[in-house]
Amino acid sequence: MARLNPWRWAVLAGAGLYFLVPLAASVVFTVDVPGQGVTFDAYTEIVSTDGFGSSLLLSLELAAATIALVLLLTVPALVALRLGAPRLRPLVEVVCALPLVVPPIAFVAGISTVLKWGPEHLSRTPLFQTFVAVQNPDFPFVLVLAYVVMALPFVHRALDAGLRAVDVRTLVEAARSCGASRPQALLRVVLPNLRGALLNASFLTLALVLGEFTVAQLLGFTPFAVWIYSVGGSQAQLSVAVSVLSLLVTWALLLSLAVLGGRSRTPARG
Repeated sequence: MARLNPWRWAVLAGAGLYFLVPLAASVVFTVDVPGQGVTFDAYTEIVSTDGFGSSLLLSLELAAATIALVLLLTVPALVALRLGAPRLRPLVEVVCALPLVVPPIAFVAGISTVLKWGPEHLSRTPLFQTFVAVQNPDFPFVLVLAYVVMALPFVHRALDAGLRAVDVRTLVEAARSCGASRPQALLRVVLPNLRGALLNASFLTLALVLGEFTVAQLLGFTPFAVWIYSVGGSQAQLSVAVSVLSLLVTWALLLSLAVLGGRSRTPARG
């Protein structure tokens, strides 16, 4: 293994300080109570705080639905693009990158306009119930649709990188020659070779949903990120403690993803 030169050590040390010093300061703020000394009450009170369980469960449900929907849309589309229309790849890349250039405020303003326009003009049609259903506070499907659009650039990049490392056409043709249909070739041959890319896309989508605040707040829903903000108005230490724990959980998920991705790329030994 090549030894790291001093400049690389300096860069790694600077990056470590950049991330660890604010985290350490946040931890100190949550455990150091003036007049009481060191206490972990902010962390023990998290589970019993009103709204913690429901908001976290809502965010996890939204994340699962978003991951399933965005992968269901993008994986077949990108595979079909590579097999049948590779010249359209630049156009698809531009379309998938558009959510990055649209400010979240403008994005949520457009969603709000559509949600207000629908009931006013479609009240006598069956679509009226659809507009009502997607805004159900127990599971606001409109947030799933918004998160799918917001996650599209990251999912596209992750899957495109995975597809570039795989000869999709050869795999599909080999599966078809063995009697498999196109859906079977996609499920049994292509997807197992995209395990790392699928994990990357899923993690990026999960991180986006857990940390997204603007769209959910302006639309009037209370997933985990909005709950943290609302708690911070009256219980600052508790809010910071929840943020620290959520950050640590995110890092744990990232490490798990790296381990799983590394195992998926390890060739089998006969």
